[in-house]
Amino acid sequence: MSRVLLISTTTGYQLRSFDAAAQRLGVEVVFATDRCHQLEDPWQDRAIAIRFHDEPHSVAAIAATARRRPFEAVLAVGDRPAVLAARTARRLGLAGNNPAAAEASGNKRLARERFRAHGLLTPWHLTAPIGDGVRAAVNDPRVRFPCVLKPLGLSGSRGVIRANSVEEFTGAFERIRALVKRGDVRAVRSAIEDAILVEGFIPGREFAVEGVLTAGRLQTFTVFDKPDPLDGPFFEETIYVTPSALDAAAYASLMTTVQQATAALGLSHGPIHAECRIGPDGIFILEVAARPIGGLCSRALRFDPGASLEEVLLRHALGEDVSGWRREARASAVMMIPIPKRGLLKRVDGVESASRVPNIEDVRITAKPDQLLEPLPEAGSYLGFIFARAETAADAEAAVRAAHARLQFRIEPAIDVAVG
Repeated sequence: MSRVLLISTTTGYQLRSFDAAAQRLGVEVVFATDRCHQLEDPWQDRAIAIRFHDEPHSVAAIAATARRRPFEAVLAVGDRPAVLAARTARRLGLAGNNPAAAEASGNKRLARERFRAHGLLTPWHLTAPIGDGVRAAVNDPRVRFPCVLKPLGLSGSRGVIRANSVEEFTGAFERIRALVKRGDVRAVRSAIEDAILVEGFIPGREFAVEGVLTAGRLQTFTVFDKPDPLDGPFFEETIYVTPSALDAAAYASLMTTVQQATAALGLSHGPIHAECRIGPDGIFILEVAARPIGGLCSRALRFDPGASLEEVLLRHALGEDVSGWRREARASAVMMIPIPKRGLLKRVDGVESASRVPNIEDVRITAKPDQLLEPLPEAGSYLGFIFARAETAADAEAAVRAAHARLQFRIEPAIDVAVG
């Protein structure tokens, strides 16, 4: 039986999807997740205990396991796991990305520098160390408005804020400073928490590209349109819908640009998830992550005849030619249910009614009762997900909007207790 190592920050929905896909293929998946090595299998998933802030020790732990029973491939779920996966693949002599390329893909400053060096459209940008203070940052002569401030290493639009004035810049800077000082962010210890990327705001529509690289060549699985405007002040992603409404020429240009961006970063093997903006000035690559689309969102992408994204990625990791796999003919959409306000979740009503909306496949509430919810830019998760499949992209999009309109969220104020 083939063995695949899957590296992730924690156990979660996507790992279960990979596990289910592996069972269908008759493949053994071994997880390596960020957890305390002193506890004996706390999640009962027989995972290898690793720590992302200690890459040498983590690679050594994985290599020790591989000596007993070798792996044939390495996959990653998440940005930090992508770097460790690249280092692990190199140590084990398996196909993978250059570790420096994987690191650049997860660092917004490095990515911008590489894109610009390879002639890609790039907004003006600068890096502002948090320790220098907001005054030094806002008085930098390169700063122009509107601009966007964002932490270097966070994803999912977390901490991303638009500023249209000095006052808004100051407020955004201090808000991001407070966010990156929080325990859940500091615990990641990625070494890039203490700086903020400031860059020019890019007008236009956003798209996401899902694909896979083989020897540096991009195979696109699909392009997701993001129909809601993402103009700030925060940039909450809500709906992904496919197939894209882009015309053939725009689609081809986008594919060429994403291919160029992967080459600029030095990525060459495995899944990629690219975020792009197309506006009056052309195509801007916001990021190219060396990983697949995250969480439950992968369920919005299905291949004929009924294969999941995880199944296709496992096949690719094991050396199979996946160029013949095509996205299913029907349109699909996923809504990442936004968090309306900060507070404790008490109840979600209307799930059954939402599920009965025509073309809705599933309404999944992933937040737990009494969980503290926070909207963007502090949010690190969603309330849940709504999935639809229909004959057209417009129908799929309309379905998730209609289902969302039937949901009612009871959120009570949280009492903040100062500790000191």
